Amino acid sequence: MTDTFKTRVHQIVAKIPVGQVLTYKQVAELAGSPKAARAVGNILNKNRNPLVPCHRVIRSDGQIGGFAFGTSKKKEILLKEGYLQ
Repeated sequence: MTDTFKTRVHQIVAKIPVGQVLTYKQVAELAGSPKAARAVGNILNKNRNPLVPCHRVIRSDGQIGGFAFGTSKKKEILLKEGYLQ
């Protein structure tokens, strides 16, 4: 995992609009490393930049996945943004 890959992940996630999500796999594919979904999760777990809305990245099976501040906080934010009902 390189800083360039990390930068690309952050740039992609920063562009996810409110109320929409991408999967970890989709982010990895868009960043040019289709098999790096786990690396995307690790990068986002360490993210503390509020301009990179890592809560908008979910698992491929539709479940919300992990979040550095807890899954209940991730659900709360996604509800406020209109993604979850």
